[in-house]
Amino acid sequence: MVIRNCDGGTTTIIAKPNQSASWRANKLVILALAVPSLGAGIGFALAGAWVILPFACLEIAALGGSLYYVNWKLQYRHVITLDANTVRIDKGFYLPRQSWTFKRESTGLSVQPERHPWDAPGLSLQSSGESISVGEFLNRDDGLLLKQQLQQELRTRSVAGQASQAF
Repeated sequence: MVIRNCDGGTTTIIAKPNQSASWRANKLVILALAVPSLGAGIGFALAGAWVILPFACLEIAALGGSLYYVNWKLQYRHVITLDANTVRIDKGFYLPRQSWTFKRESTGLSVQPERHPWDAPGLSLQSSGESISVGEFLNRDDGLLLKQQLQQELRTRSVAGQASQAF
């Protein structure tokens, strides 16, 4: 998912993975599966087969942990902030873990073509010999949208195979 926000002279582009279900929806799935599973486990425990109940609890705990991990991974995002003088790239889960700031006039967009028709183009912001990859987790449509939005703001260079061009 790519979101663009223009506020005065500052443009903010947020790229984040598509998320099919919110954490609230995932908790409802866990609850919907826990009720019959734990109900059966308790029923068997009352009938004397107590060994089933810990496995039912373990099953629900594994499902909850897996859904939490996937939800956490889907909170990863790239925030690209462009103003009159600088380009700032922030990457992280929930809050920035890595951050780069470049001068706008010396920053360009490098585009590597798709290897397969379903792939998104490889995008990286380059400045002063440093190259920061952005949007590598996006699907094709979102990757092309990010490319279009960055091309409106920055100089672009296409890279085909091993050939390269200077900005």
